[in-house]
Amino acid sequence: MDFTVKQYIELIEAIRSQEFFFQTFAEFLQSPKQRSVILRHDVDLLPLNSLKFAQIQAGSGAKGTYYFRAVPESWNEQVIKEIAGLGHEIGYHYETMDTANGNIEKAWDQFRYHLDELRKITEVFTICMHGSPRSKFDNKEIWKSYDYKSLGLIGEPYYDVDFNKVFYLTDTGRMWDGHKVSIRDKVSTSFDKTYHSTSQLIEALESHEFPDQIMFTFHPQRWHDNKFLWTKELVLQNAKNIVKKYVIEQNKA
Repeated sequence: MDFTVKQYIELIEAIRSQEFFFQTFAEFLQSPKQRSVILRHDVDLLPLNSLKFAQIQAGSGAKGTYYFRAVPESWNEQVIKEIAGLGHEIGYHYETMDTANGNIEKAWDQFRYHLDELRKITEVFTICMHGSPRSKFDNKEIWKSYDYKSLGLIGEPYYDVDFNKVFYLTDTGRMWDGHKVSIRDKVSTSFDKTYHSTSQLIEALESHEFPDQIMFTFHPQRWHDNKFLWTKELVLQNAKNIVKKYVIEQNKA
């Protein structure tokens, strides 16, 4: 069984065994280590799953970055405070072009409001777009008219990372080679390494196949040890992948 909490722990331990330096995204932007791993977590749903991941990392001497959406199914102030208290970075997972129905001025107003609300809970220095795969709007479009750095933010992964130097891996689609079913979680890169399962990632790490700088993106709501929840997520994600494949084909037409 892939995408279990047990396998997540094994992956973190495999990274540690290769003596990578764990950095939050903000730390990496300000002072990147030569041999560095960024553990990025998009908290789309089930924030308690993200808290579990944060606790696992803290117990292993690792740290990561957690991006929270401004919606009830993600935004849990107590969880945000607990994760920040464990030494992890908190960021804003914005989707205001979607929630503003493409109105860029309204999207900007919503963005600033939600960022201010999150900053009432903890420090926020970086942001990351939410892919909103069912929406016709790309949330990154807001930056054609506005500058997030004017708000004291220092980075957004899709704009401020050279993915020809940083190897990018995401569990989008509930697989590690899900680019074919990803509508927006894609990067331009010169790396040609691909892996499908978490066990393959672990084997590659132990075989010293990985480059020196890596960004992982996790969606913690996808990872379960409970067999019922694990099966439910598998079925739902497979159905979503079929829909996303259809949308991608329609966009090509």
